Amino acid sequence: MIRAAVSSALLIGVLATGVACGGGHRRPLAPAASLPAPLVVDVWPGPAPDDIGIAGEERTYIQQTPFVGATKLITNVTKPTLTIYRPPRDRNTGTAMIICPGGGYRNLFWELEGEEVAAWLNAQGMTGIILKYRVPFRPGETRPPPGPLQDAQRAVSLVRSRAAEWGIDPKRIGIVGFSAGGHLAIATATRFEERTYKLTGDVDRVSSRPDFAIGCYSGYLKADGKDEIPSSMRIPADTPPILLAHSSDDDPTRGGSSVENSVIMYLALRRANVPTEMHIYATGNHDFGVRQNEKLPSSWPQLAVRWLRSWNLLSAGPYVPIRTVGVGGFDLGHDAPVGHRQGRAP
Repeated sequence: MIRAAVSSALLIGVLATGVACGGGHRRPLAPAASLPAPLVVDVWPGPAPDDIGIAGEERTYIQQTPFVGATKLITNVTKPTLTIYRPPRDRNTGTAMIICPGGGYRNLFWELEGEEVAAWLNAQGMTGIILKYRVPFRPGETRPPPGPLQDAQRAVSLVRSRAAEWGIDPKRIGIVGFSAGGHLAIATATRFEERTYKLTGDVDRVSSRPDFAIGCYSGYLKADGKDEIPSSMRIPADTPPILLAHSSDDDPTRGGSSVENSVIMYLALRRANVPTEMHIYATGNHDFGVRQNEKLPSSWPQLAVRWLRSWNLLSAGPYVPIRTVGVGGFDLGHDAPVGHRQGRAP
């Protein structure tokens, strides 16, 4: 796939130095232990709205990818769900993030940009909620398709409506996405003034505005052939704080997203006076996720935690680094909330 005047709190971290780092596609090790199975809830009370469906059953498979090797993907999704990983009760900060895996709106990179992200969030005392949104885009649709945004809007409202039940602060609900999922996260953060579907009940009367958004190596944020955001996107005055991360060498010809997507979106947010932070790395390619390795973008998760704390969106506390146990793998010991992990291409 392919994949702003700013407030006084704006910080632009442009990391343009350092050497390119290599790294094989070794399969990462499993964590030492795992927490109990996550809670899985349906996004919709019935069939997803306006969906014509897709041929074939939902399936999970392993794919060899150019940047990180083998990883688990999900496709043919017609029944969107939320998979909720909660941190240990004594470390719960009340902050939560809805996680949007990427995959070019064809599939979902469930491990690299879903389970591994939830593990990182849990380590910081945050609830990680993986959104399994509708993919692939339906026959006759162009990308980005409408279904995933409907799923994401409903997901924010659903999480907020059940915040007390799930140990979440309703004013600290964010959304993070990667590649195509990065577009979905930013679209959700800027499209909260109107529903993209017909209201189905009380849940849809709860605000769908995230309290913050993070987009990593996002695509679909730049209009084709123009240095501006797509005509389908607009930026309301009360858009929440947004963090962007990308690598300069992200290559669309290899399934990545040009860094121009994040740069153009940053400029649009700045001109709209939205508090925005951007980190551009000299190298790192696509699909760096939250993995801790020798690549430059492995610093962005810690920077994101500092950013959240600067906005009082995350309680103070020590940063918990992810211990690398292999190229692309990590071990959180007894705090690891998921089973095995591997790595993707959009």
